[in-house]
Amino acid sequence: MKKTVQFTLLLFIAVFIFQSCQDNDDVAPSANLEVQDFIWKGLNQYYLWQPDVPNLGDDRFANQNALNSFLSGYSKPETLFDALRVNESIDRFSWIVDNYLELEGQLQGTSKNNGVEFGLSYMPGSTTEIFGYVKYIIANSDAATKNIKRGDFFTAVNGTKITLNNYNSLLFGADENYTLNLADYNGTTIVGNGKSVSLTKTVLTENPILVNKVLITPGSHKIGYLMYNAFYADFDTKLNDAFGELKSAEITDLVLDLRYNSGGSILSATRLASMITGQFTGKVFAKQQWNPKIQAFFEKEAPNSLNNYFTDKISTTPINSLSMTKVYILTANGTASASELVINGLKPHISVVQIGDVTVGKNVGSVTVYDSPDFTDEKRNPNHKYAMQPIVLKIVNSVGFGDYFNGLQPTFLAKETLSTLGVLGDTAEPLLRTAIEKITGTARMTKQTPGKEFQFFKDSKSMSRFKNEMYIDKAPEGLLKALEQQ
Repeated sequence: MKKTVQFTLLLFIAVFIFQSCQDNDDVAPSANLEVQDFIWKGLNQYYLWQPDVPNLGDDRFANQNALNSFLSGYSKPETLFDALRVNESIDRFSWIVDNYLELEGQLQGTSKNNGVEFGLSYMPGSTTEIFGYVKYIIANSDAATKNIKRGDFFTAVNGTKITLNNYNSLLFGADENYTLNLADYNGTTIVGNGKSVSLTKTVLTENPILVNKVLITPGSHKIGYLMYNAFYADFDTKLNDAFGELKSAEITDLVLDLRYNSGGSILSATRLASMITGQFTGKVFAKQQWNPKIQAFFEKEAPNSLNNYFTDKISTTPINSLSMTKVYILTANGTASASELVINGLKPHISVVQIGDVTVGKNVGSVTVYDSPDFTDEKRNPNHKYAMQPIVLKIVNSVGFGDYFNGLQPTFLAKETLSTLGVLGDTAEPLLRTAIEKITGTARMTKQTPGKEFQFFKDSKSMSRFKNEMYIDKAPEGLLKALEQQ
């Protein structure tokens, strides 16, 4: 990723192209506008669509007094943040929080969680009633100790039926304890079965490597199967260890399961792509496209710094690469962000066989912006804990393709159905079975039973803004010094 070079260059951006923003510093913002002032200046500097928002224009306000007058019209920071974004049909993913400690933890997989990752769908024939289904259980969680598993259904929480109006408060409310009322599929619809399970949310860090195993199939194929559910940089070393196990087993084929992976660190995605391959070290994996003023500077002064490169190391640790020339990747309608980056970034280099459903279509990335002199986490304003996660870049592959706003289309469409979920990692599980058939050429010899499709509503990851991200690790360093030298 060559972050050091990128950060150093952005230091100079502060000197050369953000003078207009600094002209507003002749008068300090009043104490009650500190957060609003931070929001405007952070978005003016980094927001990908900054030129498309008139009130973020570099010459919009003549001085700080004029800016203060504008900001005083927004008593709530969240209201100002939303007012300074482009239409949500374009920017679906920027957000702001009033406590960056929660944000920092969740971006690395730590949250208050009972361990049930679930989806929600509409009841057959209804537009208001909802039911839930368990996708997987997080290891070492409260749910991992209870009688609940992948494929279980639930229709109520604490005895209250789930609907469009109450699902958020029932499942994501302040209560750390609740009871799921379980149900069965009777061949037509979902009906309560009288069973229930009580769950407690605890501070939990999810290991995104859910399954890592070698499948021995007839013939000469030895298939590695890895289910990877989030791009948390703190787990990159463990991911590398998992690839080391596959490499030691001398696998011939790789199935990477990203169906429940909604994204995370761009750096982790680049490392994962390097683990799959290994023969492209130093070559371009992806290219970043920032807002015009940052982009123009990069293109003039150091265009290579916009690139993310295949690598052979995690810090000083050698990467366990598999040197694959083809990879099979499983996707679903929740596969997003950094997962899509891996698929799109690999395509110009090796054969990528995507099996499953159309992905979300998030081709843009963010960074955490703090209220500090250079918007990094150094010297943060002690008066509040607001932070932003605005979209700051679009990402494309080495040949310039990144237009998948409507999702990446699978090579072989194979939607996951709730009545045939199967056990993850088992060769009979429908999506994995399809991949094995494509690898071994046995697809015509087997026939899978079609499952019941229900209208999808949302899932637990898409409902948590923290879990549907693609981000660079930190805002550019050194900006403070550049501003002080002006």
